[in-house]
Amino acid sequence: LSSLRLVTSAGEALPAELHRRWDETFGVDLLDGLGTAEMWHIFLSNRPGNVRPGTLGTAVPGFEVRVCDEEGGELPDGDIGMLWVRGNSRAIGYWQRMEDTKRAFRGEWYVSGDMVVRDVDGYFTYCGRADDMLKVSGKWLSPKEVENCLLQHTDVREAAVVGVADGTGLTKPWAFVVAGVGGVGKSGERVLADELRVLVRDRLEAYKSPREVVFLDELPRTHLGKVDRGRLRREAADPKGASESGGAA
Repeated sequence: LSSLRLVTSAGEALPAELHRRWDETFGVDLLDGLGTAEMWHIFLSNRPGNVRPGTLGTAVPGFEVRVCDEEGGELPDGDIGMLWVRGNSRAIGYWQRMEDTKRAFRGEWYVSGDMVVRDVDGYFTYCGRADDMLKVSGKWLSPKEVENCLLQHTDVREAAVVGVADGTGLTKPWAFVVAGVGGVGKSGERVLADELRVLVRDRLEAYKSPREVVFLDELPRTHLGKVDRGRLRREAADPKGASESGGAA
């Protein structure tokens, strides 16, 4: 890999912790960004020599990106909202899918269904798909934020967080974790689960701490290589298919 000068990442937002590990191992700029089939182009990206791990970077020249509420009103920096983007490469709609076209293509804008937050410097951070965001204790919870926190534990290789309804019908965060090389063994799963809950409570907020931690050999993925969150939710509803550790926090 000594000949590498630049590397790009796309398809799914790159967790900040994995980015840090890349930097420590290879020391080559890794540019994470976001594009969609509807826009035919990457419209958010970090830049060589100016990379902020954990972010999607800033708007690419030729594109305008906004963070909006459900009515399309632009939100201030620091607020989580829906990603709206416009540029000359945008498609005109979906073939024979009029309702989907009306929802996603609004005037010159494309509404992606991605939830993001923009900082004061114009850097965007991916929070998850709109249908993956969780409302816990009346507050928005970004699965990506919790996953990034879990990955900071040295015994965690992969992590995915989904919302699962408890006995009262309220949504609670569950974490699905792939342990590091060699695993931790059944006896160590409960200890690690407790450590992960404490890690999230200490570094984020108490309501973001996973109520359950489920250990898997690998995370299920779609044909596009993205984490299959729907399957994880189904496994949570039928925990016999997974190795569950710990009880409600």
